[in-house]
Amino acid sequence: MKKAIFLIMIAILGVQFANAQKYAYVDTEFILKSIPEYDAAQNQLNELSEGYQTEVEALRTEVERMYNEYQAEKALLIENQRREREEAIIAKEKETKELQMKYFGREGDLFKKRQELIKPIQDKVFNAVKEVAEDGRFAFVLDISGSGLSILYTDPKYDKSQDVLEKLGY
Repeated sequence: MKKAIFLIMIAILGVQFANAQKYAYVDTEFILKSIPEYDAAQNQLNELSEGYQTEVEALRTEVERMYNEYQAEKALLIENQRREREEAIIAKEKETKELQMKYFGREGDLFKKRQELIKPIQDKVFNAVKEVAEDGRFAFVLDISGSGLSILYTDPKYDKSQDVLEKLGY
């Protein structure tokens, strides 16, 4: 629904300002994939994520092992022993969830590392897009990447992705 409203607004603006304004588009996904530092940062993040996931999975496996042992021995345990084992399992589950949040939460280690590695590259791209837009006197530069606005038809002569890469030195 938001995309439809946005497209209608662009169409209305296009009719009103067609003679006075220039438009361009870029594909930030294409631009980012063309930057070696971005690819290296993504690879580093993937490796870090896999390491974190392995650690969390090891804890989950430990919780499962503890639970299975408890279930197998439950009938032989006295009430006090059962409570201790249940508390140990709950504590290990809590530890697993806390570690998962520490690594993968909104303010977790992976998010912070992504900010450290990716944000400077994105800022460089944004600044290059801004320079290209100012140099070319474009009123709008739309992003047509998969994560952004979808456009059904575009005239290739307005694709400024290569210009942005040139501004970045690639």
